[in-house]
Amino acid sequence: MKKLVIFAGTTEGRRLSEILADAGIAHTVCVATEYGEIVMREQTESTKAMQTAGQPIVNLHCGRMDREQMQKFLHDEGYEIVVDATHPYARVVTENLRGAVDTLKSLEKDAHFPIYLRLERKIDGITEADDIVTNVQYFENNADCAKALENTEGNILLTTGSKELAVYCASGRLKDRLHVRILPGRESLELCMEQGIKGRQILALQGPFSTEMNAAILRQYDIRHMVTKNSGRAGGCQEKLEAAKMLGIPVYVIESAQKTSDAAGNIPGTDSYSFAGICGKLGQLCDCKISQQGSLEICLAGIGMGSRDCMTKEVQQTIETADILLGAERMIADYSARIEKKPYYMAAQILPYLEKLQESEELAQQETLRVAVLFSGDTGFYSGCRKLYVELQEAIAAGQLRGSVRILPGISSVVSLAALVGESYEDAAILSMHGKKLNHLPTTVVSHEKTFLLTSGSEDIRKIGRMLTEMGLTDCEVIVGHQLSYPEENIRILMPEQCVEVTEEGLYTCLIRNPHPQPELLTHGRADTCFLRDASGTEGKLRRTPMTKEEVREVSICKLHLTDGAVVYDIGSGTGSVAVEIAGLSETVHVYAVERKPEAVELLRKNREHFHMDNMEIIEALAPEGLEELPVPTHAFIGGSGGRLMDILQTLYRKNPHMRIAINAISMETIAELQEVLEAFPVEDEEILQMQVNRVKKLGSYHLPQAENPVWICSFTFREGETGSMDKVKKALLTEEENGNRENGEVQR
Repeated sequence: MKKLVIFAGTTEGRRLSEILADAGIAHTVCVATEYGEIVMREQTESTKAMQTAGQPIVNLHCGRMDREQMQKFLHDEGYEIVVDATHPYARVVTENLRGAVDTLKSLEKDAHFPIYLRLERKIDGITEADDIVTNVQYFENNADCAKALENTEGNILLTTGSKELAVYCASGRLKDRLHVRILPGRESLELCMEQGIKGRQILALQGPFSTEMNAAILRQYDIRHMVTKNSGRAGGCQEKLEAAKMLGIPVYVIESAQKTSDAAGNIPGTDSYSFAGICGKLGQLCDCKISQQGSLEICLAGIGMGSRDCMTKEVQQTIETADILLGAERMIADYSARIEKKPYYMAAQILPYLEKLQESEELAQQETLRVAVLFSGDTGFYSGCRKLYVELQEAIAAGQLRGSVRILPGISSVVSLAALVGESYEDAAILSMHGKKLNHLPTTVVSHEKTFLLTSGSEDIRKIGRMLTEMGLTDCEVIVGHQLSYPEENIRILMPEQCVEVTEEGLYTCLIRNPHPQPELLTHGRADTCFLRDASGTEGKLRRTPMTKEEVREVSICKLHLTDGAVVYDIGSGTGSVAVEIAGLSETVHVYAVERKPEAVELLRKNREHFHMDNMEIIEALAPEGLEELPVPTHAFIGGSGGRLMDILQTLYRKNPHMRIAINAISMETIAELQEVLEAFPVEDEEILQMQVNRVKKLGSYHLPQAENPVWICSFTFREGETGSMDKVKKALLTEEENGNRENGEVQR
C-alpha cells in the first residue's frame, strides 16, 4: 500500500479522510492550526480501533510548514501520494506544497517521487440570473475590496477569516467598523489581537451557518456591509447572500479562479481533480475500490397554509438546513436550498431524481445529503405525503436508495379556519374537493351541521353555491377563508346565491353551516315513492317503468355482501333504484348502471341527479357487450338479463372469478335457469330464496292486504376453477329467437 498524506483544512479534506479510513487505506492528515487538530481528532477517535499492520489507520500531524519544512516532512516520512485538500483561497499553502513536491521529483538522489493531487472544491459561479443576487460587487483580491469599503459608512461583517485581516486593518477608517467572524481557534484569536481587533468585534464561531443565523448576526451587530469569499456551497456562500438579500445589505465578494473538471473528474491540463475524480484516482493508485457512498436524509414536511409564520419550528429548521428542496412550485418559491431546488412533488419525478442524486458529486463530498420535500397543509390530511412515503420506503428496502425517510406534520387550513371563526371541528364533517370529484358532498351537507371543505379554487366555491341552491338548502351559510395566512387573507360569510358570484382566484377553504341538519340514515331503505318512474313513451305518452320493490331491493342488496371500495355492476338497471341505494351506502363504492332502453336511461339520469349520486355511472348498452370496457367488478346485481343470463355470467366470471353475484327472477324460465347456473359455474356460499311481500292498503274505511309478485333471489360467490361441462353451458344458452318473447317479461327497475 502506498504511503499517503492529506493536507486538509476543508470539509472535503475531512470527508476524504473518512472515505479512505472506511476503505482501509492508512494515511496521515496534516492540519495547520490547533483548531483544525481538534476537529480532525474528533473524527480520528472513531477510527482508533481500525489498524493497518498494527498502526492506526489515520495519523494526525499539526503545525504550519513553509516550503522547506514541507519538503523535509515528505522526504523523511517517505510519502508517495500527496493530496492537497487545503482551502481554495489558501493559495500560498498550495504553491508551497506543489513546489515541495516538484523539488523532490527533481532531486536525482530522491527515490520517492511523490505524486501530487489537488482536490478542487466545486464552486458555483454567482450570476446575475440567480434569484438571490442583489447589490453584489466582485473583487479579485482583498486589497481592492478594502479600498472600496473605505468609501462607505456603517459596520462591516468580515467573513473571510483571520489570515487577510491585516489588509482591512491597515486603514483606520475600516478597523473600528469591523466585526470579524473567525474560527474559535487560538491562532485566529491571536491574529485578531495583533491587529487590534478585540471584544465585541470578534465573533469566534464554528459553522455551518444557516440563512437565519447569518441574518441574526447582521441584525444584532447592525451590519451595513458584508465581505465574503466565493467559497461555493460547501463554504456557506449562498446562505450569506440570502441573509444579505433579506435585509437589503450590499455584499462584497472576493472571487476565486474557476476550474471545470471533465467526465473523469480531472481538470484538464492540471494535477487537480474534483472530489469524485480524486477518489477514483486514489483507488487506481492504491489498487483498491474506494466507495463514495453517502446517504440521503429525506424529510417529508407539511408547511401549513403557506406563510412561514404558520410553520412549526422543526419544519422551518428542516427547510433552512436542506441541501435539496423539492415540492410544487408554490411551495418552494420563497425558499432556497444549499445545492438546488426542483418543482417535483410526485413519486414518478422524485424517485428517479434521488437515484441520480445519490451518485452525484454533491453526495460524494458529504456523508449525508438533507432532502426536504414540501407539502401544503398537514402531511396526514388529504396529502400526497403518504403515497410518496410508502414508495420511498420501498425504494430504500429494495436498495434503490440509500438513506432514511421521516415525516413532519403541518397545520391544515381547516384547523386555521376553525380557529379564526371560533368553531370546533371534532363534531364536523371534513372533506376535500381539491383535485378530485366529491361523490357524497350533498348528502354530507344535508346530515351535518358543520362541513369543512378543502377546495381547488373559486370554481369549487361556485359549485358549492349551485349545489346548495339546487338542493333547496338556501338557508345554509358558507364561511369562505381566502388566502389564509397570507397578507391578503380574508374571511367572508356568503349565502348560496352569493357563492355563485365568486370569481377571485386563490386558495380557498370553507365551512358550510346547515341550521337544519337531517339525521343520516344508517341503512339503505328508500321508499319506492322517492324514485322517479314515469318516462316518455311512444306518441308522447308517459310510461311507468317497472321497478324492483323496496323490500326485494333491500334483501337483494344485503345478499351482495358489499364491501368498502366495491365496484358494482347493476345490470338491467331500469329506474336505477338498486344503483342509487348501493351508491348511497358509501362514497368509496362505485356503481355502473347498465341499461339498454333509452326511456329507462332517461330515468336513470333523473334519479341520479335527484339523489346527487356522483359515484353512479350510467352505461347505455346491451349486456354483456357493454361490460367489456368497464373496470373489473367486485359485485354484480342482475335484475334484467334480456334472456342472456348465461352470456352475462360468463363475461363476469372472465373479468373476476371471485366476485359476488345476486340475481332476481320472477319468470318461470329464469327461475328454472338458476339451477343450471349453479351447475355451470364453480360457486360457493350459494343461496336461493323466494320472497313474497304483502302490503296492507287503506280502501275506504277498510285496510286490505295486497300481495306483490313473488320474487326469487339467487346469490353466490364465484370461485376460481373449471366451469361446468360445456354441454350444460351450451344447453343453458338459449338462442336469441327462443328468448325473444321473454325480454318484455323481465322485471325492470
